[in-house]
Amino acid sequence: MPGPAGFAYEQRADGTIVVTHRRTVAATLRGSRARVFLDEVASGEPQLVMARWTGNYRRGNERTARQHARNRAARR
Repeated sequence: MPGPAGFAYEQRADGTIVVTHRRTVAATLRGSRARVFLDEVASGEPQLVMARWTGNYRRGNERTARQHARNRAARR
């Protein structure tokens, strides 16, 4: 299963990080959060890190999967 795609980030001169998803601003990070973000991007998979930081790692099918018969039986 392919990971998320379409993320990019820009580091501005004032230290602000702007994360975009398909050319739309998804997050703006400043200060210590921006430094932590840069460390994570440098050490891991950048697309997955940006998806996690922006909250765009869910695909909308969680409710459908939760209601599926095989998953309802497991919760009882």
